[in-house]
Amino acid sequence: MAVERAVSQESDTLEYSTIESPGYIGTIYRMAQEQFNAGITDNNSLNKALDESGQFAEQPVSRIPHYGFSAFPYSIYIVARDGTGIETFDDLAGANVYPAEPGYSTRATTLDVWSQEPTADVYEQMNIQDMGVGDAPGAMEEGTIDASIAYGTPGVRYTGFVQEMASRIDLHYVEPTDALIESAESFAGAGTTTTSYDDWPIANADIGTDEVFTWDLEVLYAFNPEANADAVYELCRVVDEHNDVVNEGEAQFNDYESTADMLGYAQERIPVHPGAAQYYRDNDAWDDSLQEGE
Repeated sequence: MAVERAVSQESDTLEYSTIESPGYIGTIYRMAQEQFNAGITDNNSLNKALDESGQFAEQPVSRIPHYGFSAFPYSIYIVARDGTGIETFDDLAGANVYPAEPGYSTRATTLDVWSQEPTADVYEQMNIQDMGVGDAPGAMEEGTIDASIAYGTPGVRYTGFVQEMASRIDLHYVEPTDALIESAESFAGAGTTTTSYDDWPIANADIGTDEVFTWDLEVLYAFNPEANADAVYELCRVVDEHNDVVNEGEAQFNDYESTADMLGYAQERIPVHPGAAQYYRDNDAWDDSLQEGE
């Protein structure tokens, strides 16, 4: 809605309306069926669509949308309940671990990272918990959950169940091992960052760390190949030149320091929409390692 508001205020030529879609994977399916020209999805889902893996193994799509611009990250790390003896990622072997609710993109990305080498051996020994997010804080308090992912947008907020856990239970940061860092950094469907905890505390809780290492679900705007190039160009212009208006409407949205930041989630294997590519070229932000869509 923040982007829609910015368009209505700052563009004389663009018409923008918001349509509800069933998640990031659902957006890819609906865009492949040409139900709408633009949508919000994530890099992990796009990579799975390209590879015909995960849900796309049984129901592939004939095409994927083109990259437009970065929107926001869901940055993810692990916390454990005090008294569990869990200090590092390796200690999660044999523990009851909650990677968010089944069906959540943050859960899928987390399990994708953990289940590959060199962290698969620890992951295979975890007792993965499958409850809804509404039940998770109580389960953590009762001792059913030993450790959970914590996620949100750095510097802005955490998702609700994580805030509730931290307000009800004493939690501490689970230190990443070299293996976890390697696994996260090698995974094509996510980015990685390190963030100062002082800049992103959970409900004022002291979790015993100065910084957190995260794997990031990278959420982005994507466009169907036949989406009007001039319209895509104009949307890029509005989001770039009036980024402050977008941020006023949604603090979670990326705060671009430069036009090049809009390409922050772009990948070589995912084409950039021609309208967006032209905008980046006109603003000296194009990356020649990327491919322009047709």
